[in-house]
Amino acid sequence: MAQPAMSVTPYWELTFDADGDPDGRERDRLLAEVPDRGVHDLIVFAHGWNNDRSGATSLYRRFFAPIPKLAPKAKIGYVGVVWPSMRFCDEPIPDFPKSVVAMEAEAAPASESALDKDTRHALFEAFPGRATVVDQIARMLDQRPDNELDEFGRLVRLLVEVVPGGPQPLFAADTLAEGVPQSEPVLFTGDAATLCDEFAQALASLRSGGDPEGFSLPNPWDGAKELLRQAAYYAMKRRAGTVGERGLGRVVGQLAAAAPEVRVHLVGHSFGGRLVSFALRGLPEGVHSVKSVTLLQGAFSHYAFAARLPQDARAGGVLQGQQNRIDGPLVCCYSHFDQALGTLYPLASRMANENNAVAGFDLGRTLGPEWGAMGHDGVQAVSGTEQLDLARALAGPLPASGCVNVDAAAVVNRGGPPSGAHSDIVHPELARVVLTAGRII
Repeated sequence: MAQPAMSVTPYWELTFDADGDPDGRERDRLLAEVPDRGVHDLIVFAHGWNNDRSGATSLYRRFFAPIPKLAPKAKIGYVGVVWPSMRFCDEPIPDFPKSVVAMEAEAAPASESALDKDTRHALFEAFPGRATVVDQIARMLDQRPDNELDEFGRLVRLLVEVVPGGPQPLFAADTLAEGVPQSEPVLFTGDAATLCDEFAQALASLRSGGDPEGFSLPNPWDGAKELLRQAAYYAMKRRAGTVGERGLGRVVGQLAAAAPEVRVHLVGHSFGGRLVSFALRGLPEGVHSVKSVTLLQGAFSHYAFAARLPQDARAGGVLQGQQNRIDGPLVCCYSHFDQALGTLYPLASRMANENNAVAGFDLGRTLGPEWGAMGHDGVQAVSGTEQLDLARALAGPLPASGCVNVDAAAVVNRGGPPSGAHSDIVHPELARVVLTAGRII
């Protein structure tokens, strides 16, 4: 029987800390039991924005639920990866209940920019030892003191451990330029008032449906919470890469030694997509057990797998060529309804680029393709990438190797600002994409 908290069996959880170290007992149980359970295909799912184990388990329970009926004859095992990421509690997730605090905040527009109790607790958990800083940030968001945005920016940098001139940069970049050293991103070194003003205008544009006549000039404090949100998410971006490369990749290699006949299928949502992609870089040499990778609204650069960037021949993706570690396809599901990746991600990415000064956010134009995310328009600048709509992908078969973009907007389309449809991924159609990518059905 399935575990009470899970819809499928056999199911294992695999927990990692921020440094990529796995829970030893969970790892050992997985390595010992998979060979004895008759598993032929193992689906390993990594969540993205999330605040606790129960939220991750709820996602896995609902996403996995239709799979036994979709592939009744397959011998499938399931793994839910749990890693320390965070989500702001006011972000809507379709079909998931909102916290009471978030609903109360929604009913009180005046406090829209303030931190609710759940989000404050999530920040405590994500950044241990920074409780005083979180309290100071929360107080400033609530009071909006005049001429204090620079101090707010300093506190945000302190929270996520970005100290100007410090020894360890925050970012694990998705694109790298040859011979150009990384420096601290503008997102954390630029003028905080200017940055907050850009985010405020972007949010106002989203809420007005993109009509610049539909909103008045916002207060820069309206964008302060988004600056905090993006700083936290970029800290999670670094963490996702670390957990994937140093943690999950190594465990998949150990599993290949313990159960060489088991076919592994990696699935990741949001930053979990980055996590499972970096797991490819962490695979030991000679391991060919990963038979498919499916990215659901991946929150990392659409050039991550590119050998060369269209706008800079010196630069390439940090994961260039890693798709060749898969003995099967890399399938990227994306949706233009994902506002988090369509507007806020590219804006933050532009701010994170050390070679570009922050200019005013032009509500009448779209930011250039150099700032795009996987989950908004798919894998870019990788030769041979196939482009399919969801119906064609489900009709199968998918290519036996290489990158495949699947426009999933037919089902990934629900959710309001600031995230849009970013978390609208629990659909049987997407579960079928995973099974089709892995040739399980």
